[in-house]
Amino acid sequence: MAVLGIDLGGTKLSLGVFKETGEIIFKQTAAIENRGGREVANLIDEQIRKILRTHENIQSIGIAVPGIYHEKTGTVWAPNIPGWSDYPLLRQMEKVGDIPVTIDSDRACYILGEAWMGNAKNCNHAIYLAVGTGIGAGILVDGKVLRGAHDIAGAIGWMALQQPFERKYIDVGNFEFHAAGEGIARVAKELLSKQEDYKGVLAQKDPGSITSHDVFAACDQRDELAIEVLQVCIRFWGMAVANLISLFNPEKIILGGGVFGPAVKFIPAIKDEADKWAQPISKKQVSIEPSALGTDAGLYGAALLALQRIKPQ
Repeated sequence: MAVLGIDLGGTKLSLGVFKETGEIIFKQTAAIENRGGREVANLIDEQIRKILRTHENIQSIGIAVPGIYHEKTGTVWAPNIPGWSDYPLLRQMEKVGDIPVTIDSDRACYILGEAWMGNAKNCNHAIYLAVGTGIGAGILVDGKVLRGAHDIAGAIGWMALQQPFERKYIDVGNFEFHAAGEGIARVAKELLSKQEDYKGVLAQKDPGSITSHDVFAACDQRDELAIEVLQVCIRFWGMAVANLISLFNPEKIILGGGVFGPAVKFIPAIKDEADKWAQPISKKQVSIEPSALGTDAGLYGAALLALQRIKPQ
């Protein structure tokens, strides 16, 4: 028996065939390119059909989507995919074949993947803080993903970590504005505009083209402005971790997503910042760790969705 896990991102689609033991036996990716709306769903449909032709023992399909999955309606809100403000993905995927399909948000799948085959194994209370282009949290409480009244729990990019409120926080939130992948670049550009005497690594670049990768690379060269940018991020990440510790009293907080890649070396500093703010007893009971599954956490979580559909655990 095998299941198919699918992780839909803003730029690519990852697909993996898994044994029920968690072993990947086949994996591939497909570029989203400039697709939007039904074209993205058609790409998923097409890739599923190809895999089903070569892996006949697949009995269930799980899909992780980048946004909000509305369980009651089977629709998806995904801000990075044009035309997916309320897309009926489940209805379309159920037409692919006589195989059950289960969908959930990528942040839910991140924590499910880590709880199944990663650093949150054997945890009933754990949180995956995903920092990539945006920021979200998959929250496991009593062994179940916390969904909220309307499936939006974990949208912590909107966590308020700074006063006063500014209108620029409306679309992405205060936390995400400063400390997501795009936020790192935003903070760098803001500091560049204020430091006319700065002649460092980032001054050699067109300010409009600066990315988080540029900031991390400049930090590795001991660039003062890049270090200042990432110190801002460490404060935000640490405060967010502290708030999660105080709210949920988790066993573990897993730091993952594309930024924790290069930012994994800052975990000790993030722990130190969190220690200043968190509930004093709870902070001694939590382990803060990097993701064990890296960019495949959502893929593993999607596979677990599929497996739980046919073998409830």
